[in-house]
Amino acid sequence: MTAPFVDLGVHHQPSGLSDRVAIGFTKALRWSADTFFAARYGHRAVVLETVAAVPGMVGATINHLACLRRMCDDKGWIKTLMDEAENERMHLMTFVEISQPTWFERAVIIGVQWVFYLFFFALYLVSSKTAHRVVGYFEEEAVISYTHYLAEIDEGRSPNVPAPAIARRYWGLPDTATLRDVVLVVRADEAHHRDVNHSFANEIAGLPTGNVAPCPAHVELQPTWKQAA
Repeated sequence: MTAPFVDLGVHHQPSGLSDRVAIGFTKALRWSADTFFAARYGHRAVVLETVAAVPGMVGATINHLACLRRMCDDKGWIKTLMDEAENERMHLMTFVEISQPTWFERAVIIGVQWVFYLFFFALYLVSSKTAHRVVGYFEEEAVISYTHYLAEIDEGRSPNVPAPAIARRYWGLPDTATLRDVVLVVRADEAHHRDVNHSFANEIAGLPTGNVAPCPAHVELQPTWKQAA
């Protein structure tokens, strides 16, 4: 399998109070994750992907309601954000198969999700630019975390187990695919979300949107009624 290219050097330099708040919040969460999970990257991925799947749905909901009130076009933001939420949910379902979270981690997920959902919903209402910048910085850290995860696999500290069936179906991976192949496509997904959210924040601020990394090919999930038709 050819590894998707990911530019590891992309970083939005914070400018102004909004950006500094966003990166400060992100660094605090990164410290918490590093302290709690250490090098248990599979379990870290399970918990963090539940958080990562929240912003896209929150942004899509608020933009949808705003467009209804203003009777205006969404410029493609709603579909983009919903696709992001779905993609992050598939990351979660993949790593659940790999890591088999404990009951304690499942309890942590419930608590963290509710707290983060309420926080992010409020933040998006107050400043959508800051909210998208937070997600952009989240995804920068995700790219770094998955790069470290790859190193753990390559150096033998994490077993390179076979890729679960759900991942092979979603990304169209071969039957011989392994965890390393999964981490490569997940990291590329995160790089795409990183650039999209920084671009959205820039657009709100009236700045150049910049380039967006391509999203790895994956199947379009269909509702049950379509599959049966």
